[in-house]
Amino acid sequence: MISYRADLDGVTEADLAGFFVGWPRPPAPPARLALLRGSSHVVLAWDEDRLVGFVTALSDGVLMAYVPLLEVLPEYQGRGIGTALVDRVLGEVGELYGVDVCCDEDLVPYYARFGFQRVAGMVLRR
Repeated sequence: MISYRADLDGVTEADLAGFFVGWPRPPAPPARLALLRGSSHVVLAWDEDRLVGFVTALSDGVLMAYVPLLEVLPEYQGRGIGTALVDRVLGEVGELYGVDVCCDEDLVPYYARFGFQRVAGMVLRR
């Protein structure tokens, strides 16, 4: 059974192995843990003692938030874990004016299910 929590107690670099599949330059293990620690909101999905997914959000706590990362291990995808993670992080950020997400084209319908709408945007990726 999958459980969810919003704290990083006991999370190690080793717990974050297997994520960032398909990324041309995935973050190194220390950076993976640092990005979780540096986020204003994190929700983790656990299958007993195995970390199987996470979502992060960055927020000013007043007006806006941004959801930069949603990761679910490939063998756990398609089970509703990503949906549960997004629902929970949206609950964590609260009723802000705006919550932004930037995603690849094939994920637009996925995020539209949560009420996200397409807008013009710009990104700088390195």
